[in-house]
Amino acid sequence: MQLGGHGVISVTANVAARDMAQMCNWQQKGIFAEARVINQRLMPLHNKLFVEPNPIPVKWACKELGLVATDTLRLPMTPITDSGRETVRAALKHAGLL
Repeated sequence: MQLGGHGVISVTANVAARDMAQMCNWQQKGIFAEARVINQRLMPLHNKLFVEPNPIPVKWACKELGLVATDTLRLPMTPITDSGRETVRAALKHAGLL
């Protein structure tokens, strides 16, 4: 947004809605330093939510955070792998969500 965009379409907002909303609000108000702090904290999460095909990691993260009751997926998607789970869990911890 700082480069001229008017909003975002964010996978991360599914699991960190408040942080993403705050970051966008600060961007719109020109409070760039604070927005950058949030973005830097969320950067590993932005990246690691794509460790496996979307929406598999997002659905698992939402379940892990208690945002949804189940991480069951419809075919042809498969459950997140053990390594994917650990990767996303570490990113959630880094973001301060766990």
